[in-house]
Amino acid sequence: MSAALQPGSPAPDFTLSDQKGNKVRLSDYLGKCPVVLYFYPKDDTTGCTKEACKFRDEFESFRERGAVILGVSDDSAESHDRFAAKYQLPFLLLSDPGGTVRKLYGVKKTFGIIPGRMTFVIDRAGRIQKVFSSQTEFERHVDEALRALLG
Repeated sequence: MSAALQPGSPAPDFTLSDQKGNKVRLSDYLGKCPVVLYFYPKDDTTGCTKEACKFRDEFESFRERGAVILGVSDDSAESHDRFAAKYQLPFLLLSDPGGTVRKLYGVKKTFGIIPGRMTFVIDRAGRIQKVFSSQTEFERHVDEALRALLG
């Protein structure tokens, strides 16, 4: 597994399916808008729900800054669809079965078993501007991403 990417690094491109089964490529957004790419352990668990709902509640603040939010976990598109519907999440959730993109970004597992929680803010040019990692400070991921977009 590679080390986590750092600010200034180019963001690796990827293609994953969203909650509706549509293919989403990071490169589709480059040159157009900043991307907040957040990795989380599992749909509909306490911490992940708090984090997703905080992103939902601050969605307009991200839109005002021109940013797109992409959530990524190993869960299936069907699981993501249920999770997004249950909490009215207005952003895309991407399915990363096997954690290929998670590994590409160097998002390590906690205790070797729990998928890590990391947020990357990627600028229009495709460079990582901010990396925040905390398995337990769920809502702080949102605050750190907003702060990075203001900076």
